Amino acid sequence: MQESVIYQDILQKGEERTILRQLNRRFGEINSLLVDRIKLLPIEKLDALAEALLDFSAISDLVAWLEENTNS
Repeated sequence: MQESVIYQDILQKGEERTILRQLNRRFGEINSLLVDRIKLLPIEKLDALAEALLDFSAISDLVAWLEENTNS
């Protein structure tokens, strides 16, 4: 079941929402371009972002992380 596409999609959407809520709480409303970039991340990168955001002190840390961890 954990290998099913539907299961993975639900898991990914839940993780995206959680990460976005945490970022919004910490930094205020996040720019929609950054939100779009986060939504394009595969589940493995979302896991890494969830851990990395604990060390972010400014939105620029998120931008730098996205630059290092995406092709965009």
